[in-house]
Amino acid sequence: MERIAVLERFDVDRVRKDFPILTRTVNGKPLVYLDNGATTQKPQQVIDAIVDYYTQLNSNVHRGVHHLSQLATDAFEVTRRKLRPFLNAAYEHEIIFTKGTTEAINLVASCYGKAFVNAGDEIVISAMEHHSNIVPWQMLCEEQGAILKVIPINEAGELDMDVYQATVGSRTKMVAITYVSNALGTINPVKEIIDVAHAAGAPVLLDAAQAVQHLPVDVQALDVDFLAFSGHKVYGPTGIGVLYGKEKWLNAMPPYQGGGEMIKEVSFAQTTYNELPFKYEAGTPNIEAGVCLAHAVDYLTAIGLDQIARHEQELLDYATERLLSIPGIRIVGTAKQKSSVVSFLLGGVHPYDVGVILDKLGIAVRTGHHCTQPLMDRYGIPGTVRASIAMYNTKEDIDALVAGVERAAAMLL
Repeated sequence: MERIAVLERFDVDRVRKDFPILTRTVNGKPLVYLDNGATTQKPQQVIDAIVDYYTQLNSNVHRGVHHLSQLATDAFEVTRRKLRPFLNAAYEHEIIFTKGTTEAINLVASCYGKAFVNAGDEIVISAMEHHSNIVPWQMLCEEQGAILKVIPINEAGELDMDVYQATVGSRTKMVAITYVSNALGTINPVKEIIDVAHAAGAPVLLDAAQAVQHLPVDVQALDVDFLAFSGHKVYGPTGIGVLYGKEKWLNAMPPYQGGGEMIKEVSFAQTTYNELPFKYEAGTPNIEAGVCLAHAVDYLTAIGLDQIARHEQELLDYATERLLSIPGIRIVGTAKQKSSVVSFLLGGVHPYDVGVILDKLGIAVRTGHHCTQPLMDRYGIPGTVRASIAMYNTKEDIDALVAGVERAAAMLL
């Protein structure tokens, strides 16, 4: 199978050759995979790296003097070295490995909360957050007696920035906002959000689970304090995530979990903690996923996020136009700045029923509330059908989706 080198121009046909699952059929139909917001498919380079790890490197990391352990440790730490320029972090030790975005946010809510949040303090989130960026802050507020403030959105799915600026103040201890909405595709004005928070003395956490695979992210240019994403959404393995944190915050916060690796010295009288990043990486990590995430980062970097963004924007515009040509279609989320998500409803039909028909045609979409129940409540709907686009999708995929929705309309309306 041909491997991706650095591409001078985006060639979707060439990219698709690297994803073996895209050649399979579902229910006797060619697979049209439009559930990339939930997880992305894996290129052969990542699949090969997983096999290579278990056949050539398998060993525990950071603790062994033997050859395999040293090889595994080196491969694991290569990923951290590659993630630093991928995010433009200042230091490698600002990159913390987690199980995913959810654990990364929980880590910050727990550790930052213990150190800096007291009764009467305020945590600011938005109405479009994933449950993973709601529940940890609710738990913190309950534990500490803090107050959760929620920034509303308009009908298009855009943050009310006037309310945001009026809300952030001297009691604000954290602003936690999604970079890109998983349910609407809205790209939030994160630089402005960060600047407003910093002017009030509050740090910012960005949930970037739907961002880093679609557009370039520079944590230093943004001046963001924390940023989290998941490996399986960037064409890498499941079970690995990344938390970026500014050195000053990571040093100031207590550890998240106790155990091996996160310690420097242990006695029954006292324990001292390890230096960054190991202070937050207790126990044996998901070594295979950590090693292989580097190959996914290499893959994205070789193709180029700017080229990926242009291709996906073209598909987003095409999908939006074609879907709106179907009578009864309502698109939920029409922000001026959007990433590659189209959420829609078909008349009064329940999203699940549309999804079942599409599945019979080999088309994979997501239906339901997308772990954003408060957002669905804001629109007064049970959920949506969500088509989420990746770099390997094509206009032919969109045409198949539209034909499937038209068939559903003929059957259900």
